Amino acid sequence: MKSSLLAALLLATPLTAYAATPAREMPTASPAAEGLSAAKLEAMSAAIKAGQFQQITSVLIARHGKLVFEAYYDEGGAAARRNTRSTTKTVTAMLAGAAIDRGALPGVSAPIKAYLEDRPPAAHPDPRKDKVTVEDLLTMSSIAECDDQNQYSRGNEERMYLIEDWVGFYLDLPVRGFPPWSSKPEASPYGRAFSYCTAGVTTLGAVIQGAVGKPLPAFADEALFGPLGIDKPDWPISPLGLAQGGGGLGLRSRDLLKLGQLYANGGRWEGKQVLSAAFVATATAPHAQARSDADYGYLIWLQTFAGHKAWAMSGTGGNKVVIVPDLSLVAVITTTNFGVRQPHAISEKLLTDHILAAVEP
Repeated sequence: MKSSLLAALLLATPLTAYAATPAREMPTASPAAEGLSAAKLEAMSAAIKAGQFQQITSVLIARHGKLVFEAYYDEGGAAARRNTRSTTKTVTAMLAGAAIDRGALPGVSAPIKAYLEDRPPAAHPDPRKDKVTVEDLLTMSSIAECDDQNQYSRGNEERMYLIEDWVGFYLDLPVRGFPPWSSKPEASPYGRAFSYCTAGVTTLGAVIQGAVGKPLPAFADEALFGPLGIDKPDWPISPLGLAQGGGGLGLRSRDLLKLGQLYANGGRWEGKQVLSAAFVATATAPHAQARSDADYGYLIWLQTFAGHKAWAMSGTGGNKVVIVPDLSLVAVITTTNFGVRQPHAISEKLLTDHILAAVEP
């Protein structure tokens, strides 16, 4: 993209930038029409361009279901499929909900083993592993020894990529131990001991695929992306041909905004119930305590920003889709802050100090 065109995109009003988009894109409005300060949003853009938030690549904001701000800060622009890392996990949760809504999965309490047929025996067989459920994977609380935040964990995500069978990697993990300095599930808030595990979500993708009887990307197009008008998603694929439900899905920033708005709408899109309201309500309720300052729903973070409870799809580098129900606001922040110190804190500062601060009282 030529620099002059990029500058025009960054300085254009959201409505101007969106004027030529397809009919299935979200409706637009000016910031002021939906109660946001245009001046504060302009100040945000100036701060981003000045490098105060490192490498932010796009910011989109919807209020009351209308796109009110859209700006791109890289050469990719609106058409770029952005690798927003673990925001993919929330998409996989949505697909689990769609499979449940269709009766392909009987519910979140379904054991995963029944949907993973023709597997070789596990390296560490244990009858407790046979009882792992869909909900265990949705809440990052299965009994597998799997912790992406511990470099010594046998289930650390980086180890999974070294072998070809990613589902086998998860199924072969031993059962977790709970030393005295850690909380057992029964002593943890909500009765679940949280441990961030990408391999479990990868396996959940295979479970959904087995339940619906078709490849995960085909089911996603049918049940989620098609109804929302999302096309050409870029799925990472395992060496054995499994679409990676745990991270790396390439989507446009506008696509991410649609996914956030779908949850904000209680599962409805253009007058149709894409996901059941009951599933969305359950998915965005707390099921595990991830940190002292954050709970966890079904592959989505439950946090508080500037006094407002929010649901956050979150990925490495500070990539985020944040839904703030009480403000009827959805924000997308994409970045390439992968090698930056505390990238999530950077994006959250942008959210609180600029996006939420732009909401007029």
